[in-house]
Amino acid sequence: MAMPEVSHSTLTTDPSEPEDEIFLEGPRSRFAEFFTLLRVMRDFLRGFRTLHFVGPCVTVFGSARINRDDPHYELTRKMGAAIARLGFTVITGGGPGIMEAANRGARDAGGRSVGCTIELPSEQPTNAYLDRCVRMHYFFARKTLLVKYSYAFVVMPGGAGTLDELFEALTLIQTGKIKNFPIVIMGTDYWKELLHFIETMAQRGMIAASDLKLIYATDSVDEAIAHIRNKAIEPFGLKRVMHRRRPIPLLGEG
Repeated sequence: MAMPEVSHSTLTTDPSEPEDEIFLEGPRSRFAEFFTLLRVMRDFLRGFRTLHFVGPCVTVFGSARINRDDPHYELTRKMGAAIARLGFTVITGGGPGIMEAANRGARDAGGRSVGCTIELPSEQPTNAYLDRCVRMHYFFARKTLLVKYSYAFVVMPGGAGTLDELFEALTLIQTGKIKNFPIVIMGTDYWKELLHFIETMAQRGMIAASDLKLIYATDSVDEAIAHIRNKAIEPFGLKRVMHRRRPIPLLGEG
């Protein structure tokens, strides 16, 4: 059966559509695709300009739906403070829940706290603990920035978005697209089925047994920080540099 032909010139785009949806809806006219490329470039340019001088970061992933009375909120807040005391800038998706807790912890410790938010059809509020924030239109651009400026990833309890971020980071490390950054999973009771499944993948030969070492699971802030220090600070030759007003996060020697 022949496929029906659709002329790109007959396709119209609702200006209220999210840009991700427009980008992924299929081929459009070459003129429209060119302007999509310009919008993508604008997204990256905005992100580069905002985040270029924030210093090396640790990205904290996690759910926006965690309430302040949830134990994982307090654990994330402590972890954010410990990351800041280690000298890193804490970067999150800039929203509420786990993201707020990590940024709040960094603020508590006098460290730098930044966010990389995303435009959604249902508006997601930006948390109040950010020193700097950039608002992105494209999910893939946002995820790229959260990886680009980081030396480690901390994964707290979350949903589909957190899983997406975890496995994208893991795939980039596994395939050598980025260096062997540490991935720390916290909230081990929440993640126990996932951790078991990852072990099953190794047992079935779907991933290498050595890939299991790419993930470090713990509920101890001290253990998590020691792992980040061992895997992120020492291998990359980072050092702490003093600023006139406050310590600048870890900067590379080169």
